[in-house]
Amino acid sequence: MTEDDESDRAARAVAQWRREFPDWDLRPMEALGRLSETAAVIEREHLAPLFAAFGLQPGEFDVLASLRRAGAPYEMTPTQLFEITMLSSGGMTARLDRLERMGFVARRPNPDDRRGVLVGLTPSGRDLIERAVPDHLANQTSLTTGLTAEELASLSALLKKLLRHAQAK
Repeated sequence: MTEDDESDRAARAVAQWRREFPDWDLRPMEALGRLSETAAVIEREHLAPLFAAFGLQPGEFDVLASLRRAGAPYEMTPTQLFEITMLSSGGMTARLDRLERMGFVARRPNPDDRRGVLVGLTPSGRDLIERAVPDHLANQTSLTTGLTAEELASLSALLKKLLRHAQAK
């Protein structure tokens, strides 16, 4: 194992498994382990602190960003938000309650569904997300500067392919 492998948990785990089972093809374990660790490091060390600087948790940022990028009038049903952010309905309710208490979203009756509600950005919610997104994009850009434009495009295409395959299983 090289010095670079010392901080690479996936490489360490694969080296240990390879010692025990030299005939196993461990490439999927190594790639997916590295993908999982990369996602965790990005979330913990780069995304969560940036969102916290705006007084938000990552999921709250997702809700506000989803509403803003939907375009005017910046409203969605809780079900639409739940589907786009991949949260449980209970998790979405708690998140919306918190964002509403903070004054960033407001609920109103859905004129197309007497039993439903619409969730919309308030002016302060729109202001906050419009200030946060440029910093978020700069953060993401900074994280990917170690890749060429071609590598970034390839990574994105490969991750899309892997995601589609995993969703189909």
